[in-house]
Amino acid sequence: MLALLMALIALGALPGCASAPTASLPAQRSAVSYPPTVSGSPPVGGPIISPGGPYLYDKEGRVVIFHGVNAVYKLPPYELYPDPGKPWDLSASDASLMGRLGFNVVRLGMTWKGLEPGTAPANDPSICTPGSPHDPGQFDESMLEDYLAKLTKTVDLLGRFHIYTILDMHQDVYNELLDGEGFPDWAVCTSGEAISHPLKPWSLNYRTAAAAAAYQNFWANDVVGDLQGEYDRVWAAVASHFRNNPWVLGYDPFNEPFSQSLMTVGRQQFDAELECFYTGTKYVGAPSSGAPAFTCPIQDPSVGVIPTILQSDPNHLIFYEPDIFTAGGAPNYLGAMDFGNLVFNVHVYCRYRNKKTGNPTNLTACAAQQAISLGERLEDRSGLASPAQPAGPALFVSEFGATSNTDLLSQFTAAMNESSVGWTYWSWKYYDDPTGSTDEALVLSNGHLRSTVEELSQTYPEAIAGVPISFSFDPITGSFHLLYKPEHSIRAPTVIFVPSQIHYPHGYCARVIGGKVISNPTSELLEVRNASVGNSVRIDVSSGACRPM
Repeated sequence: MLALLMALIALGALPGCASAPTASLPAQRSAVSYPPTVSGSPPVGGPIISPGGPYLYDKEGRVVIFHGVNAVYKLPPYELYPDPGKPWDLSASDASLMGRLGFNVVRLGMTWKGLEPGTAPANDPSICTPGSPHDPGQFDESMLEDYLAKLTKTVDLLGRFHIYTILDMHQDVYNELLDGEGFPDWAVCTSGEAISHPLKPWSLNYRTAAAAAAYQNFWANDVVGDLQGEYDRVWAAVASHFRNNPWVLGYDPFNEPFSQSLMTVGRQQFDAELECFYTGTKYVGAPSSGAPAFTCPIQDPSVGVIPTILQSDPNHLIFYEPDIFTAGGAPNYLGAMDFGNLVFNVHVYCRYRNKKTGNPTNLTACAAQQAISLGERLEDRSGLASPAQPAGPALFVSEFGATSNTDLLSQFTAAMNESSVGWTYWSWKYYDDPTGSTDEALVLSNGHLRSTVEELSQTYPEAIAGVPISFSFDPITGSFHLLYKPEHSIRAPTVIFVPSQIHYPHGYCARVIGGKVISNPTSELLEVRNASVGNSVRIDVSSGACRPM
């Protein structure tokens, strides 16, 4: 330690420290009792951009890191919004608690069925007959606007607590008729395959012939109902509606893309279909990982969902996902897409886990596999470089966890911190999830917090006035370390969230070399101003009052 400090001082670093006084710990740590209040300026200022390279940046030019949760309501009305007493209520107390835990982003679910429910039944011949695509006649602008108005209430409520939103078009196993959710009934085209009795666990329904046909008709866009074209039409309306909302971080066009061809004919074919869906036939690029050249289905739209969104809203990020099997470490064959503000948005889950609870059946194997999966996705970035993002898109983990195992969460969040990767944990609450488990929720049905809050409410840098070299957090001791190369043209401070009520019941000590603490010592937002000279800044946070060095 002494050698490192001397080296930093030699490089021009200037020491500074602050000690927070003792804070009272709630009598029951798991109790949800935080008042719906927020004060001060947002620690991160938008718009947030992804110019290429590993990081996202705010308007001040700072590297920004997001920690948050997923909040998805998969039953009617297929969205969360403030509605007291209803199971889909997302209240000011929810938003306040998220903010007090340090979450600055929510991946908020919405569904195509909620946005465009339509009136036609599944397998309607006027929609599901093979042929040249045309308007299926299911769009109702008034219903869409009503849905978006409620969604906006949630986005704006979260924004009051300085929490950004990623709008996630969620689906699992396509539609309720297939024991999933997401797509409207009218978009279910099973090509004569009977819709069988739902299987348990729910994930087995991905393997049914009816689900396989429904997905394939969507990816091939080979029925007269123009499924992809209508999906893009709805996304254009969503993006246009939120174009100027400052608390929208971006859009996730399709949750966990799946096709049964992943298991039957190989993943390269589906990744080609997925790339064509994202870009459209006009903009399709080259594959990665040595896959053969992409050939798009002939009836795919010429302009895909990503350029469609960007045409309606060039101001926000696009968090696009690879196929569902990459979550377990399978190779990615999606190639570069020549659009700005893309984020390579991945899920990481363990293959060695209980089908019902999501908890690991082999912790060592789970931790190792998840670390490998993250490493592979980080390596994918360079192969996704384009003229619009010469250093490849930034990486974000929008789903992980789904477990009550604290050891697994601790190890994986440490791995993401090591690579300065942002994340959203699955999930905030259970919400009677038809394709999930009660063990996944951070907030229990009685309103208390699960013990995994210790691993998820972390001391971490929300904004860094420079380039991060390393940062780490120990949930057992509360010890935090950040080392970065300062960018002296940035006038805004580095901002670190410090979860006092969770990890620092007796206050915290902040020591800085290469900068100066400028925030109040009681603040949960630790602000550090860079020194005017120097090549590095080190910030250390520990539990309790500062002791003489």
